Amino acid sequence: MSRARGVAEVTDADFAAEVIGAELPVLVEFTADWCPPCRQMAPVLSALAAEEAGRLKVVQLNVDANPDTTHAYKVLSMPTFMVFRDGEPLRSMVGARPKRRLLEELADVL
Repeated sequence: MSRARGVAEVTDADFAAEVIGAELPVLVEFTADWCPPCRQMAPVLSALAAEEAGRLKVVQLNVDANPDTTHAYKVLSMPTFMVFRDGEPLRSMVGARPKRRLLEELADVL
């Protein structure tokens, strides 16, 4: 998978611990190796993870390797971004976007 630098990969096995149980708000990118827009988002997610460290946790979940979590959250398109806070999904956003727009969409979470 084209993982963004500094962005952890989560799986079906550790999603509850890493995302649902996280103390910080979590941005999850549901991604796939075959998804060009997902690859475009890698540098954006890396920058976001570095700039918002301590305020936001950024992780990626490969949909092909982790079907249980993908189906549980009804993810159909990649990339899909979901924001979780206190174990609850707050919003879902579909499609690649510039970092500025992503930050605007996360403003009320940060």
